[in-house]
Amino acid sequence: MHAATDRRRHRLALAGLAAALLGAGFIQSPPVAPEQSVKPGINERWKSEEIDPLVAILEAEGREIYEQREQIAALVGPRKGSVVADVGAGSGFMAEIFARLVGAEGKVYAVDINALLMKRLAQDAAARGIANLEVVVCGEREVNLVPNSIDLVFICDTYHHFEYPKSTMKSIREALRPGGQIVVVDFYRIEGVTPPWLMEHVRAGEEVFTQEIIDAGFELINAHYPPDLPLNYILRFRKVQRGQE
Repeated sequence: MHAATDRRRHRLALAGLAAALLGAGFIQSPPVAPEQSVKPGINERWKSEEIDPLVAILEAEGREIYEQREQIAALVGPRKGSVVADVGAGSGFMAEIFARLVGAEGKVYAVDINALLMKRLAQDAAARGIANLEVVVCGEREVNLVPNSIDLVFICDTYHHFEYPKSTMKSIREALRPGGQIVVVDFYRIEGVTPPWLMEHVRAGEEVFTQEIIDAGFELINAHYPPDLPLNYILRFRKVQRGQE
């Protein structure tokens, strides 16, 4: 009995000593391996300095996201005066709608990896007098937004382009305020239903992406499957506070 108690006390003492040494810097914690790309090269096309072809793709007639942009914006429903980040903003057509919806008291950040696209959008917004829209050039692992500053993050046909989804979602979570939300629009990936080019392009389907986002510290609020968007589903999540996970 006494021997077991002594062994337990010894283990606790060693654990306390290790924690103290780690805190003092005498022991280095093992290095954390950087997250590996889930689909290398998927964003090379979208880093191009030839942005006119990219805009033509994003705003092509027949692209359902572009044709139904007002419907999608209404479904997202950003509040007046709120702060929205459009991550993967591209040519910025959704960001400009959000800027109108949040009003002069609100703010919209258009976030993208292509600096020239963001420069073009900033110039266009200035020319049109859209004063509450700001562009942000992000990295492949982070969105470069101020922590605890965003009410709503919009990710449209972009989540499957996150080459480092764990790192990127951690960055997004840090940028969101308590109770902040994300709305994800992405492609179905269903064998025998989804077009072959999408099966090749999109690495996983709705269930996988949903679980990844939940694992990143979010809870699923609802899902929408609009008939006017036959290729896309829409998911809404809420940031979960630490201790509630």
